[in-house]
Amino acid sequence: MKVILQKDVPALGDAGDIKEVAEGYARNYLLPNRLVIVANESSRKAIEHQKKLIKIKKDKRKKASEGIAGSISGLEITIPAQVGEEGKLFGSITTMDIAKQLKEKGFTVDKRKIQLDAPIRQEGEYTVSIKLDEGINASVKVIVVKE
Repeated sequence: MKVILQKDVPALGDAGDIKEVAEGYARNYLLPNRLVIVANESSRKAIEHQKKLIKIKKDKRKKASEGIAGSISGLEITIPAQVGEEGKLFGSITTMDIAKQLKEKGFTVDKRKIQLDAPIRQEGEYTVSIKLDEGINASVKVIVVKE
């Protein structure tokens, strides 16, 4: 069955793509959740218009992300923490702590967009990357100091 994706569906495609899927998958999951519409001539014309609108929204999000990335890049965040012997922290610094500090500086960033391999457990300086929309990345310097 040929369908046109209304929204981005993981492992299937992006909004506006025309895909061939199994009838059961379309009938039982995709159509009831309004993720797709059945591909026919009238829906193809409607989807062309929708593709233009999606492209405009993506461009707008990309421009906003570039602005945020430009202002966040090179930013230094100082996080005070309780430090024990040998510079080890009592607890750890997580993405939530970094997002909270960014919010205090005036930047609202979702904690899931902050790329941190493992929680920070040592006192020192770290470079943390933030993955913004549309493949734009920014890096922030996080300094963990003794409280």
